[in-house]
Amino acid sequence: MELTADRITKQYKNKIAVDRMSFTLARGVTGLLGANGAGKTTLMRILCGILVPDSGTVTCDGMDVETEEYREILGYLPQEFGYYPEFSGRDFLLYMSAVKGLRKKEALKKTEELIELVGLKDAARKKVRTYSGGMKQRLGIAQALLNDPQILIMDEPTAGLDPQERIRFRNLIAAIGKDRIVLLSTHIVSDLEHIADRLMIMKEGGLLWQGEWNAAAGDLEEFYISKIGENK
Repeated sequence: MELTADRITKQYKNKIAVDRMSFTLARGVTGLLGANGAGKTTLMRILCGILVPDSGTVTCDGMDVETEEYREILGYLPQEFGYYPEFSGRDFLLYMSAVKGLRKKEALKKTEELIELVGLKDAARKKVRTYSGGMKQRLGIAQALLNDPQILIMDEPTAGLDPQERIRFRNLIAAIGKDRIVLLSTHIVSDLEHIADRLMIMKEGGLLWQGEWNAAAGDLEEFYISKIGENK
């Protein structure tokens, strides 16, 4: 399976948010780096079929990303996901399971599996409004995985997580990325250092650098800063 962007562009008034970007994502974890305003969120929303590019195309094995067929294999965690504060964590996941079309038996099984996976078992019956920021983020990660997506797109998923939670998350994503396409945007470079198979670096709407990454290649933060600095 491959997710392919071909010369996609998106402009808002006088600002080009995504500028003629082309790339192909295959199975594994791709880390998306860039400063605030680089265009990462706009790019991810295009890849999810939420935004339509002004020009260019995005396809998955020839399938258009705006189709229901594509949405069925997609998991998405935006920077801020909507939730119902009076729902318990478990009830929220069961509700999202219904929205995603899971049958009741499957929804119950998947909800329990994911509650355990993201470490919310002790808080599953508590109302979401009582959750900390990190707990809400873990709930968001769980809802993105409900339909067992073949493509998982996550926008700043480690925001609000404490160091221990970030380690748990990195281990989870490393396991998930073995057999599906994962695109992970973050401004915390260390979150990608040991789990990314590939990197994409954006600057001012453009693709500054892309390629395979191996932790043995050196310090990722130094590499990132050097790339950003090359094109000041």
